[in-house]
Amino acid sequence: MPILPFLTALSLQAPEPPAVVPKVDLLRYTGIWYEIAKYPNRFQRGCLCTTATYTLKPNGKVAVVNRCRTAAGETREAKGWAKVMDPTTNAKLKVTFFWPFFGDYWILDLDEDYTRVLVGSPDRRYLWILARTPCLEESVYQILTLRAAALGFDPTQLVRTEPCGAESP
Repeated sequence: MPILPFLTALSLQAPEPPAVVPKVDLLRYTGIWYEIAKYPNRFQRGCLCTTATYTLKPNGKVAVVNRCRTAAGETREAKGWAKVMDPTTNAKLKVTFFWPFFGDYWILDLDEDYTRVLVGSPDRRYLWILARTPCLEESVYQILTLRAAALGFDPTQLVRTEPCGAESP
């Protein structure tokens, strides 16, 4: 077998998926999270102040309600649910807002107090920084962007989300 096609095939292989956190307590993870930054995506086009609310259901699935405010002041809401794909860590989930289509939701970095999180997809097409408060200290934001870079994401693609005020969605 010629060596050049073999080496070319090796270089075209997708990179390894990013590592996830070792363990997520889904009960502690529930509640409201504010979007601090994200990779731009079509399903959040026009969204400003964005929140995600997670509720653990008795069947082990997670109810998901995403809300955002538009520039016109309207509130958009998307309801869905997520299922755990890796019960050893609870850090790899599949989420749907339009069954039977699911997207990956991987918890890549989570502080021990469950106050900020880095969420992404294994193909690195999606990335979010979320926090329990509408704003995040700049130093913490920079730490999360460095963590994202270490996991193979391009932090220069992150777009900061307009923070929520008292009239959050």
